[in-house]
Amino acid sequence: MNIHVNEALGLFHLQSKDCSYIIQLVEGYPAHVYWGARLHHDKSLANILELRERCSFSPNPVPSNRTISLDTLPQEYPQYGTSDFRQPAYQVALADGSRITELKYSGYRIVPGKPKLEGLPAVYTESDDEASTLFLILEDQYSGLKTTLLYTVFANHSAIVRSTLFEHKGSAVINIEQAMSASVDFADSNYQALYLSGAWVRERHIQRRDLGPGAIRLESRRGSSSHQMNPFLALLRPDATEDRGDVYGFSLVYSSNFVAQAEVEQFSQTRVSIGINPFDFSWRLEPGQSFQTPEAVLVFSEEGLGGMSRTYHRLYRTRLCRGVYRDKERPILVNNWEATYFNFDADKIEAIAKEAGPLGIELFVLDDGWFGKRDNDDTSLGDWFEDRRKLPGGLADLAKRVNEQGLQFGLWVEPEMVSPDSELYRKHPDWCLHAEGRRRTEGRSQLVLDLSRKEVCDYLYETLSSVFSIAPITYVKWDMNRNMTEIASATASNERQKETAHRYMLGLYDLLERLTSRFPNILFESCSGGGGRFDPGMLYYMPQTWTSDDTDAIERLAIQYGTSIVYPASTMGAHVSSVPNHQVGRITSLAIRGDVAMSGNFGYELDLTAFTKEEEELAAKQIAQYKEIRSLVQQGNMYRLLSPFEGRGDTAWMFVSEDQSEAFVAYFRVLAQPNGPIRRLTLKGLDPEKKYKIEDSVSPFCSAFGGEIFGGDRLMRIGLVVSDLAGDFVSSTFRLKAIPCG
Repeated sequence: MNIHVNEALGLFHLQSKDCSYIIQLVEGYPAHVYWGARLHHDKSLANILELRERCSFSPNPVPSNRTISLDTLPQEYPQYGTSDFRQPAYQVALADGSRITELKYSGYRIVPGKPKLEGLPAVYTESDDEASTLFLILEDQYSGLKTTLLYTVFANHSAIVRSTLFEHKGSAVINIEQAMSASVDFADSNYQALYLSGAWVRERHIQRRDLGPGAIRLESRRGSSSHQMNPFLALLRPDATEDRGDVYGFSLVYSSNFVAQAEVEQFSQTRVSIGINPFDFSWRLEPGQSFQTPEAVLVFSEEGLGGMSRTYHRLYRTRLCRGVYRDKERPILVNNWEATYFNFDADKIEAIAKEAGPLGIELFVLDDGWFGKRDNDDTSLGDWFEDRRKLPGGLADLAKRVNEQGLQFGLWVEPEMVSPDSELYRKHPDWCLHAEGRRRTEGRSQLVLDLSRKEVCDYLYETLSSVFSIAPITYVKWDMNRNMTEIASATASNERQKETAHRYMLGLYDLLERLTSRFPNILFESCSGGGGRFDPGMLYYMPQTWTSDDTDAIERLAIQYGTSIVYPASTMGAHVSSVPNHQVGRITSLAIRGDVAMSGNFGYELDLTAFTKEEEELAAKQIAQYKEIRSLVQQGNMYRLLSPFEGRGDTAWMFVSEDQSEAFVAYFRVLAQPNGPIRRLTLKGLDPEKKYKIEDSVSPFCSAFGGEIFGGDRLMRIGLVVSDLAGDFVSSTFRLKAIPCG
């Protein structure tokens, strides 16, 4: 990576692994010149930007030069009120009631590596030679507002990481009303927008549509990144596919209210911005104080969506996720939730664990219902002490009984919530988010604790530390089962109430930092009714997320495929559950349920004591198979082959090792087709010069192709026939291993 600066030309050229990003100063305004495939650096780059005179409706900040109008100039961090009528990147309210500031260039500096963002999750480097960071400094002379645009470029990733730091150098209070992490102006509008939308148990379905005059706005106002929209947006050229074409990705490392938007203006330029949602947000900036936005990770790919995804996967897997489990194989688990719900005791849990050990399962996770008087979801959240009715010996005794079966012990918690029917709420009724004198809306019979308050976070830290120290706990599932309402804090001043949602998130991030630092050997998994907070911000503290509460194998094809647009398989929790499925009522075979779940962090969520002999045998084979391929799934490069959002819903993907010596392929047939055409599955990511042997298949491919050898070029250009698979809801998985040439 390199950052080239030509001060005489006002030119800043950022070069990452395969892309260039160019900024040029125009009368002190940082203009966006180029973002795309990597360019050689020379002085001719200063001639890319074309300026032309428009009309009086596009005013001129420099009267002597009518070719310059902020209404048409592509900008790096645009502002409203001084002649740009498009969506601004920031807005502030000054003490005199005006909202007019004008940030202009005042200097720059370049540092090796990537500085940490105070109090916020962020992509990181492990050595300074991995990246360089440009600080582009802007100032408003009237108010004393200093704004620094941060750009980090990477040597090994085609990514630009952006964020914004506001510092108040003046003498009167400033209120920040909008503060985007990044804004990019594209020269035309010949793009399609791709994003991930859905609902509870239907998360991250892929949406793709043309841009046109006006704006596309994706957002959450729920206090979390949400099931409904993911903090991600991509622009694609209309002819871009999974494997080729220009794609520009924007991903926000944040877990609360966000906005991502694309606006096409009158001259068909496109402005994309992403950051904290300005809805119901403001931040009071006293003289001498600062405000740091979350960071946005911008990825460019010439290799279509797949190329963009693999860049995000590598970066997030290795330089966003942290801790001892970042590069470590994740354990195969069984969770008792769908097996027992709240109706269990220590003997029932031990019985499931006794069945799990011989199958090869490595971890037992005790889900909701172990604390307080938690016999249903109406009570006890906040009362984090063992229910001795269900667990007479407590967690320590239960963990011992589970450990004796050869399994590690894990635990479910939902610390951010409180039940009105709880000892904690009766003692501290003001500790939840609420507006004094107003109704307190409940969701799932629970309220949201006010994590913007230090005493609440301190209480949770001490309480959870005690819980996690009771027994040898190696895994914690951290849940959050409702969105925020009445977002107000009892301790915030009137002028700071609109800071509450962001301060809550800062409090949560700090709590997670403290807990994960104190318990570095616990594998934390985040959850919010499944995938309601599946975002890069949470992955910084917890390297995996429960992908969805929907465990139906067929629904999971779309959910896991859509999630993989941004997030690696190592971040996805995926379990085999019972049938009829508890979310959609569908009946599918144990075989396809296992094959789908093996494309993530594998586990079971059912009553193992109810297995038939045949199911036990198949589960044991699945577990043995996953142990053979989990390093590929969790650390390999993912290639999507067939999309469930196209055609008849058939889906396929594969995982390839970095050295292309082995691969794991999974194909899923949703609905059978009578007397249909011959269909072939063509593979990706292999070495065309290598020979590969098909092996270790427990599927129909075993009889058709097991033991056969094919060239990598043949597999990628001709493929394998899959139309011989019969029936609905069937799957086939197999491994490929390169063999020595000879």
